[in-house]
Amino acid sequence: MITPIEKKIDLGDGRSITIETGKLAKQADGAVVVKMNNTYLLATVVSAKDAMPGTDFMPLSVEYKEKFSAIGRFPGGFMKREARPSDNEILVCRLVDRALRPLFPEDYHAETFVTIHLISGDKEDMPDALAGLAASAALAVSDVPFNGPISEVRVARVKGELVVNPTRIQIEEADMELVVGATIENILMVEGEMEEVSEQEMLEAMKVAHEAIKVQCKAQIELMEEVGKTEKRSYNHEENDAELKEHIKAATYDKVYEVAKAGLPKHERADKFAAIKEEYIADNYADAEEGEVPLALIGKYYHDVEKEAVRRCVLDERVRLDGRKTDEIRPIWSEVDYLPGPHGSAIFTRGETQSLSTVTLGTKLDEKIVDDVLNKTVERFLLHYNFPPFSTGDARASRGTSRREIGHGNLAFRALKNMLPDNYPYTIRIMSDILESNGSSSMATVCAGTLALMDAGVPIKKPVTGIAMGLITDENKNFAVLSDILGDEDHLGDMDFKVTGTRDGITATQMDIKVDGLSYEVLEKALLQAREGRLHIMDKIMETMDEPREDLKPHAPRIETINIPKDMIGAVIGPGGKIIQEIQATTESTITIEEDGDIGKVSVSADNAAAINAAMAKIKGIVAVPEVGEVYKGKIKSIVPFGAFVEILPGKEGLLHISEIEWKRLEKVEDVLKEGEEVEVKLIEVDQRSGKLKLSRKALLPRPERKSN
Repeated sequence: MITPIEKKIDLGDGRSITIETGKLAKQADGAVVVKMNNTYLLATVVSAKDAMPGTDFMPLSVEYKEKFSAIGRFPGGFMKREARPSDNEILVCRLVDRALRPLFPEDYHAETFVTIHLISGDKEDMPDALAGLAASAALAVSDVPFNGPISEVRVARVKGELVVNPTRIQIEEADMELVVGATIENILMVEGEMEEVSEQEMLEAMKVAHEAIKVQCKAQIELMEEVGKTEKRSYNHEENDAELKEHIKAATYDKVYEVAKAGLPKHERADKFAAIKEEYIADNYADAEEGEVPLALIGKYYHDVEKEAVRRCVLDERVRLDGRKTDEIRPIWSEVDYLPGPHGSAIFTRGETQSLSTVTLGTKLDEKIVDDVLNKTVERFLLHYNFPPFSTGDARASRGTSRREIGHGNLAFRALKNMLPDNYPYTIRIMSDILESNGSSSMATVCAGTLALMDAGVPIKKPVTGIAMGLITDENKNFAVLSDILGDEDHLGDMDFKVTGTRDGITATQMDIKVDGLSYEVLEKALLQAREGRLHIMDKIMETMDEPREDLKPHAPRIETINIPKDMIGAVIGPGGKIIQEIQATTESTITIEEDGDIGKVSVSADNAAAINAAMAKIKGIVAVPEVGEVYKGKIKSIVPFGAFVEILPGKEGLLHISEIEWKRLEKVEDVLKEGEEVEVKLIEVDQRSGKLKLSRKALLPRPERKSN
């Protein structure tokens, strides 16, 4: 038996996390198993020994996979094996990637693969909160250069108390839930959703998470020392030319600086930046032979010049690339009811970023069935975000849904979900198509989604808006917080901090930090500046539409619901679905039924009120309990020598005896009644043993006067 090296982390509440290495996957550069109760994650890292020629970036791939066998389940589908990653797995990949990527050395360009597998799980603990710890620990016990360790934890506020790595049940009870990634010194990544919390409450949750992360990072350092991997591999992945770097800066910096502060539109600015580089090449390499021009180095050093010039322009002159002040929001215009076909639509445009969002309303049959390893449920609210290449002027094909699209869509989904009405009978789908993009397209989706919901007549609790904040810092701790950042400010800056919320508090956030030593004071300033920006944007969209429509669009489906006793569900459905299918066919409606405790929730949808009313009447008739003394208008189903059987309610027949048809004596029932005829009858008795119904027609007729002798 192999004895692994283990490190135990006490969570302080009776639970613990164990990191184990040296037992599994020993041919990887680094491998660990992270255990918490029945949840086991196997994380491995493998990095190439050298970089591919021409690579000038960090080619990092993070994969997260949940095995169905981990919880004793078979995968669904015909193939019965794990296939493409689910949305949840992609979102976990992004959580880990965003925390790891900034900490690899800038000059390390070897292909690196981090793989995390859920190999054992339960329905109590959430494995995604352990994935960052597992990935970092695998790097710690390897010789791959990495400026970590890091860890990630989830913190939730449950009944007023902040809980680290809460259980699934605790998360359902929480009003704030964040996943935070950090080193011992600094926070790197935050993502989560809240129910209108304040900026100070969110900062407090981040601090609690960071304290827990510090303990987990120290455990990794101890494990790394015990394994003997404190010294990492040596590498040389870059060619550098200090003289060329200085020459490019001297020749181009002033020109770049002038373009940076000119306040030009995105494409004009990009063209002028490109022209400066081309001019430098033409001036200095006019006589060079093909292949003699060091284009890669020139591109790299010129990018450094652009970055420095843009950042100094902001810090020294408080002038941004498009000419705005640091806290200024780009011009906004919006419009609702632009498209006649969808059930709701809106355009939201902020600067050079534009979202066209639509709302589609459906029934229970339109729910999304989620069949993840640890989550088998349905979703009645969907938000899909699309980012086509033409939105940035790129001439390339669109190849399926990207991880970025899933991540941005999830952020907007979390921003809006808690503002949807409770017990709303419709399934809702928002689709946001980004038609132009120059930063903050996910926040444009939140704003356009709010307007589209109100245009559709969805009675949302409160409107939600969002803003993306940026940051520029220097080595002297000077900084500038930027509101409503451009794409270039995101790329060249030190932070991308997206915040969504109502007028009363934050509903979702996503933050990525690219620099060390960012203080909570800077984060608080960013949050407070973000609040001012959100409220400004709120005022703008309220000018377009300040409350939901009172009614749905004429072509939107109508849904009415009724609760029935659980034991009546079978009666409404009928044998083999005969009754419910007949109701749907005759009324041209759609009926769905779901169990909720001791009741059945019946929803009837159609595109007109008459169809819904007709279907509702039939359902109410089926579930109605016949009452003695009540008068019913029934249909004669059959005639027998001793009377007629009359259907007084759907599926409920009673006997109208021949003696109860009229006050006079009848020889034949057919003398008065015909099959298929409608007749008013009174329920005069329900047999207590058999439940048979006894009806009377004569009880509704005037009794003849007796003849006097």
